[in-house]
Amino acid sequence: MTTRTTTTTARVHLLDGFRVSGDDGTAPATAGALPHGVQRLIAHLSLCGRPARGAIAGQLWPDVPEAQAHGSLRSALWRVQKAVPGLVDVSGGAVTLAAGVRVDVRELVEWAHAVLDPAVPVDGIRTPAAALAGELLPGWYDDWVLLERERLRQLRMHALEVLADRLVAAGRHGEAVQAAYAAARDEPLRESAHRAIVRVHLAEGNLAEAVRAYTAFRDALARELGVPPTRQMQELVSRWQVRVVAGRPGPAGVPRPRSAAAPVPAGARGA
Repeated sequence: MTTRTTTTTARVHLLDGFRVSGDDGTAPATAGALPHGVQRLIAHLSLCGRPARGAIAGQLWPDVPEAQAHGSLRSALWRVQKAVPGLVDVSGGAVTLAAGVRVDVRELVEWAHAVLDPAVPVDGIRTPAAALAGELLPGWYDDWVLLERERLRQLRMHALEVLADRLVAAGRHGEAVQAAYAAARDEPLRESAHRAIVRVHLAEGNLAEAVRAYTAFRDALARELGVPPTRQMQELVSRWQVRVVAGRPGPAGVPRPRSAAAPVPAGARGA
């Protein structure tokens, strides 16, 4: 089977659930409109590029004989061409999405690589909706989906943390705090994300917010894991010299900063 297609403007959505839409937002193929086997084929091509037919058949139908797996692949390709003409390009022994098809996961990866590249100016980085979307194909438990889901989760959190710091350096604190909190949303006990939140608040001069963020994370960590924040996290807060009203303790659990030296009694001067 050889099918060559023209350029299409379809878009494949894999974050927050499977969907295929046109550039105008129409949805020619929703999750309910396509058999699950067809959805798996489109998702696999979206994540894996241009695999060979044999590799696709073995990955998507691993528990059946090879001949049956190839038959299932042929059937899925026929259904894709019928439901969304021009979405898939079959040429020779390879299968790929047609030229022009956009995939939200690919946009997420491109954005993350731009954020992590110090040579790319932060002013030129546009955060796509995919960067803040949910997880990859929720409810799918294929091994290849689970591995890609975790890889993307880690990549997105790391990129959001780095983006928060880069935005702080550019003086864009409002955007920075949004990026930092988005990283913490994916993994509430990830300390590096919460350090990014504290750094943004401190850079903006919001010490109370920084201490509140630290305290909330410290309490969650103690409640869920029974461990304290790392010294790196504690020192991030304690480095800031806080003027504390005499006789009143600092925030619970926050190492109290070194205060100014107490005044020397008049009678002791010159002793």
